[in-house]
Amino acid sequence: MNHYNFESKSAQEILKWSISEFGPKAGLASSFGMEDMVIIDVLSQLKGDITIFTLDTGRLHEETYEVMERARSKYGVTIKVYFPNKEDVENLQRNKGFFSFRESMENRKECCSIRKIEPLNRALSNLDAWITGLRRDQGLTRVDVEKVAIDDNHNSILKINPLADWSLKMIEEYIKINDVPINALHKKNYPSIGCAPCTRSIEKGEDIRSGRWWWENPEHKECGLHPRS
Repeated sequence: MNHYNFESKSAQEILKWSISEFGPKAGLASSFGMEDMVIIDVLSQLKGDITIFTLDTGRLHEETYEVMERARSKYGVTIKVYFPNKEDVENLQRNKGFFSFRESMENRKECCSIRKIEPLNRALSNLDAWITGLRRDQGLTRVDVEKVAIDDNHNSILKINPLADWSLKMIEEYIKINDVPINALHKKNYPSIGCAPCTRSIEKGEDIRSGRWWWENPEHKECGLHPRS
C-alpha cells in the first residue's frame, strides 16, 4: 500500500496497515468521542497492538471519564494519560482566574496550549504515527482532512485519519450494530465533547461543532491539536 492510494482504502484496511507498519509506535489520540470509540472497536477486532492515549486537561466532563472506564473494561485496553504541566496550570489560574479562556481568543488559545498542545507534543514525541477520529463533515476547519498525511505541524509525524470520509450516520450505524459504548452526553445533543466549560449541547440544525467555543466564529473552532496546513 503506497501513500497515493490510501483514499480508496476502508478504515479497517488503513488501521490494519497501521498495525503492521507501526505497532505500538502508532498512537490513537482519543478524547473518547463517538469516532474514537469506533476506532477502538475496530482495533479490538483486528487485535492491534496500537498505543491509546488521552489528554486529561483537568476540566473534562464526568461522563467522559465514565466512558473511558467502560472502554478500558470492555476492550481490555491500557490508556496512557497525559496531564498538563502542573506549574503552568497553577500560574494560569493564579494570574488570570478560572475562565480566562472566555475573555479573548488569545486567552483561549493559551489555555488550550497549556492543557492540550503541550501534553500532546509529549505524547507524540514517543511515536512514529498518530491516529485520530477526524472526519471531513465535522466543520469548516476539517473539510480537507486526508486519510494519511505528513503532519508538518508536529515534526513531520505521519497522521492517520481512517474515518475521514465517514458520515455521522455511518458512525451511528456502526455504534448500533457493534454495541459500542459511547459518552452519555452524545444522547443529550453533544456531538462534539471537549472540556466541560467549553462544550454545550446544540440545537437542531446547528453545525456539529457549534457547541465548542460557541462564542467564537466557526472558522476558529480548533484548539490547536489539528491546525490546518
